[in-house]
Amino acid sequence: MGTNEHQLGNSEGPTRTCVLTRQVAPKERLVRLALGPDGQVAPDVRAKAPGRGAYVGVGKAALEAAIADGKLKAALSRAYKTGQVLIPEDLGERIVAALRRNALDRLGLEARGGTLVNGGEKVETACRSGKAHLLLHAADAAEDGRKKLDAAWRVGGGEAHGMDRGLVFPENRTTLSGALGRENVVHVALLDAEAAERVRLALERWQSFLEPDAGLDGGSAAAPDASMHDGRNEG
Repeated sequence: MGTNEHQLGNSEGPTRTCVLTRQVAPKERLVRLALGPDGQVAPDVRAKAPGRGAYVGVGKAALEAAIADGKLKAALSRAYKTGQVLIPEDLGERIVAALRRNALDRLGLEARGGTLVNGGEKVETACRSGKAHLLLHAADAAEDGRKKLDAAWRVGGGEAHGMDRGLVFPENRTTLSGALGRENVVHVALLDAEAAERVRLALERWQSFLEPDAGLDGGSAAAPDASMHDGRNEG
């Protein structure tokens, strides 16, 4: 690593350097860009594609600006050690779609693995008893429902996990329900520590690329569209 690289965060795992900012961060918090045999650049959010890769740790707006002014192509050319770098104009949207899919798939896997519960009563019980390691609210969850479960989270010692409230899922209950394969999912509690960390990481990486300053903590995230809340009982 060069002396101009700034270390971000603490991690026992491998780190990588963002080709645009030269900042160093845990590999799992960055987005890998894979170079195809034809020179095409594509998102590889699970870091499993063969061949050369480079990492970015900026948000969508900053990435698109770097594409427009040629900085990303120059940075990738250096990283890949080739001038044959073809960057699709919609790379930012492709990354968003890949991060979204990754987060939804992660939730689906945890649901099938039995590491989470949904339904207001079950979630509240898990939070109050200290069994919840992560609390999630759909973006269109009613404010009173969120506050009630956030309070239960604190009663059960949830702040020990570094949060004083649940995280806000970036989309509404329809998307959250589809990810879990269940109906009308508005609130979710993760009951396994490792599962909670996997889900939290996937959601934070998705949100930080969409809107680096928005957050998922329910305080700084954009207010949900009232039209998305249909008044049904929350589950």
